[in-house]
Amino acid sequence: MKYRKAVTGKIGAILPLMLAILLSGCGKTDGESRSPVTEEASEEDEKSAEDESRNDTADNLADDTAAKSDFPTETEENLPEGGGDPEKKESGGSPPAEEGGDWPVPDSTGPPEGQELILTSEDWGLGFGEDGSQPAGNAPACELAWYDAYYVGEEDEKVIYLTFDCGYENGNTEPILDALKKHNVPATFFVVGHFLETAPEMVKRMVSEGHAVGNHTYHHPDMSSISEKEAFQKELDDVAGLFEEITGTELAPYYRPPQGKCNVHNMEMARELGYFTFFWSLAYVDWNQDSQPEREEALDKLTRRIHPGAIVLLHNTSRTNGEILDELLTVWEEMGYCFRPLSELPDS
Repeated sequence: MKYRKAVTGKIGAILPLMLAILLSGCGKTDGESRSPVTEEASEEDEKSAEDESRNDTADNLADDTAAKSDFPTETEENLPEGGGDPEKKESGGSPPAEEGGDWPVPDSTGPPEGQELILTSEDWGLGFGEDGSQPAGNAPACELAWYDAYYVGEEDEKVIYLTFDCGYENGNTEPILDALKKHNVPATFFVVGHFLETAPEMVKRMVSEGHAVGNHTYHHPDMSSISEKEAFQKELDDVAGLFEEITGTELAPYYRPPQGKCNVHNMEMARELGYFTFFWSLAYVDWNQDSQPEREEALDKLTRRIHPGAIVLLHNTSRTNGEILDELLTVWEEMGYCFRPLSELPDS
């Protein structure tokens, strides 16, 4: 993986490398097909949560956020969990681009000749296996990497990559940041335009405390419905531009599709614009302000389903997350997990 010096302005150009050579054999030829990911949700409530979260749009959630936002709210997709390392307390470590450092640069060259990336769905989803094991995604991790896209890290390292989606500010981001600071844990916050507009001081704190801030689009639309590069780029550029105005630094080149809705063309455009695409391997229904999970329920799901290499998705708007994060980080550490920034994931 290549790095470039952070500068003001738009994300830099792609530096091609022959990643395809390393990944040959992972994919399917044009004539081959892959059987779809099967949902092996072992709990009824997990399954219903998945279906509900897929269908939740701005219409369903407008009452929750009408006073706070004019774009689709953070819906929570559906899914399972992530990993670590015992006495190696690598909890610390800040994103490499803090105060003008280096950001990673997408360096994939697309699929190997004769192969193609096939997604089982344009809605990101996971196939659940045993607790503590990595779930299957809409495509194998090695094939997503053809487009510098990731949903999970290495399965033999007890490492967690912690991320938060930020749709608006409702008082829960501060305790989240406090817990991260207490444990010296690096995180990535994927922000939308509304959050930047209404919580600039919170964004500055994220940067000053060594966290990465990524792109969740300006208006939180269904990006899988956008095929024109100009419209796709504007959603990302508007976030990057406002972030630079607020902080004087460059936004991390990390893109998370709203609601996990994405297709191969989207990933290709994101890569061409200098972005890595990040999905997740563990999440739970924490976005619904009218039905926040109880402490015990949240801790159970987030510890039982955690797995090596997990990219964990939580929402900054969750009261439960703000209340339990300190305890949750402690439990994960006691389970032998450490925490690393997303900048280390492409090098896995």
